Amino acid sequence: MAVPTPTILRRNALLLCLLALLGACASGPRLRPMTAHECMTRVMYFESNRSSPDGMLAVGTVVMNRLNSGLYPKSVCGVVGQKNQFAPGVLRKPMHKGRDLAAKMATRVLRGERHPRVSKAMFFHTAGMTFPYTNMHYLVEAGGNVFYEKRKNARRIGDPPFRNPAPRAVQYAPRSVYVAEAPRFARSVPVSPRRAAPTPHNPGLAPMSVADLIAASGD
Repeated sequence: MAVPTPTILRRNALLLCLLALLGACASGPRLRPMTAHECMTRVMYFESNRSSPDGMLAVGTVVMNRLNSGLYPKSVCGVVGQKNQFAPGVLRKPMHKGRDLAAKMATRVLRGERHPRVSKAMFFHTAGMTFPYTNMHYLVEAGGNVFYEKRKNARRIGDPPFRNPAPRAVQYAPRSVYVAEAPRFARSVPVSPRRAAPTPHNPGLAPMSVADLIAASGD
């Protein structure tokens, strides 16, 4: 019978230790897979202004646009966890203030709500940044990000960063329009051509004769 050499004994001891370690790992607690709601909450939290429901809704809309496009993974967590697409550590970093708002907005997105101005956009970047590309058609700025679609010749090299257009000023109709649209039952008082010019003592009211008053009454 051959006697094991020291080298063989060390190798066998190493294998036994390795097997024991693997067994401990297999019998230990396993991490629970994240739900779609958890993944959506995290991407909203880490990718937008944490106090901006509008920005969170925009980020969630992009995730759902990617999910439904057929060009990205087929689950919310798959889209959010795709390498080099969202914030580093998006699925593992701890969340603090703003988490409840992100969870609330995640529920709204998963129930079908979408940001109306994001439309079908599947891309965004930090607001204020510029890139030497001409295919970035910008749609809206929300929560510190700008959201865009890829279109051919959408911009020119050197164009300034996108900013939301200023709201248009409210246009009020001239006063004459409101007078013309007065209710039909309103009666106008005829003015007599014989009315005298205003006097220096009372420039705002011209004197009227008795005949003028009777004519003005209309009865």
